[in-house]
Amino acid sequence: MAACCGGSSAAPADNEFTDAVAAALGGDGTLPFDAFQWTREPQAYSISGDTLRITTAPHTDLWQRTYYHFRNDNAPVFQIQTREPYFSFVVKTDFTQSHRRFDQCGVVMYLDGENWLKGSVEFENEAFQHLGSVATNGGWSDWATTAIPAEVKTMWYRFSRRADDYCIECSTDGVNFSQMRICHMHAGANAIRFGVYACSPEESSFTAVFTDMKLTECAWKAHNGQQPDGQ
Repeated sequence: MAACCGGSSAAPADNEFTDAVAAALGGDGTLPFDAFQWTREPQAYSISGDTLRITTAPHTDLWQRTYYHFRNDNAPVFQIQTREPYFSFVVKTDFTQSHRRFDQCGVVMYLDGENWLKGSVEFENEAFQHLGSVATNGGWSDWATTAIPAEVKTMWYRFSRRADDYCIECSTDGVNFSQMRICHMHAGANAIRFGVYACSPEESSFTAVFTDMKLTECAWKAHNGQQPDGQ
């Protein structure tokens, strides 16, 4: 993958739009880093070969309203734009350096400050951490989690799109994936952006490492069981 510097968060005009995802699906699945843009640039980052490192700044997060009643929308996000309706995106995350509560890194689809989807491992303490996902629709976030051992320091994610429905899966080996969430994104029917993010909501900073990014045909296959009502 080619190296890339930080870019603008503005979406390209229709006459400037090049769908790198559609091109990658017709090739070997490689997504060049120069096709990505920063929605928000991190405190520090580096790109070398196929590896992206993001160093987080304290008090960065993505959360809207629910339960905590605050609104945080300042996490760095590195994304690529597409209109492709069916695909899967895989990335490996390494969070060996995470050490403070809620330190996190993972996969994300950030549409705007009130509509986004993310999956990550969030540090909790020396005994366990939270593997989870957050779907934010219309300015309200949820958080679905399961506890995993603190010794886990790497995780693969597979983000799949079927029109305006989405699936996030995780894997400890990059081969066998388990479902984390299926959801509908009300603002996710047309052009979207997706990629990776990292943040430290409390007084913390760590370096998250992203590798093994690739694009495939949609691994989340069409449902072939019960048909919709009225069929």
